Amino acid sequence: MIIRAKCLVLTVILALLAPIAPSAYADPPPWAPAHGWRKNHDPYYVGYTGRKWGRDYDIIGGTCNRQAIGTVLGGAVGGAIGSTVGKGDSRAVAIIIGSVLGAVIGNKIGKDMDNADRGCLGHTLELGADHKPVFWENPENGLSYTVTPLKGFESNGLKCREYDLDISGDGMHDMRREKACHTSPGNWKRY
Repeated sequence: MIIRAKCLVLTVILALLAPIAPSAYADPPPWAPAHGWRKNHDPYYVGYTGRKWGRDYDIIGGTCNRQAIGTVLGGAVGGAIGSTVGKGDSRAVAIIIGSVLGAVIGNKIGKDMDNADRGCLGHTLELGADHKPVFWENPENGLSYTVTPLKGFESNGLKCREYDLDISGDGMHDMRREKACHTSPGNWKRY
């Protein structure tokens, strides 16, 4: 009788503890994340304008991989051509249209800013977080750039951003607050 009572008590205790045991739900393996993983964990999946980007070129980390952007843009002349290189794959880059930028920043600095620099600036406007600076250096002209995206706004139906631009090197330093608007897929133009 005592043995039966002990067995009964043990059975009841095990029955009560069974739901506490860890459940083995069908988690995906680490190499195949669950549906929705990218949307929830990949911060650069959707840019400021709503476009999906395959790469951030280190923008999220606070630097711009100028060399990688330069490779994507290659010898493309002008922003409109540059932003469409690799369209449909992860090689697209947002770019600020260069003709306007040169006139605004100043003749010397504007001329020295190449397509890779414009790509870094445009991609920072697209993917950079508010008040988080993004830095890069251009070894060819000796200038360093820091872009800090600020608040977003709409103007004439276009998505726009305000940003601080700090350019220094080669005996000069220029810092200014500017605005740019998204004019077409991957293209930003100074406002």
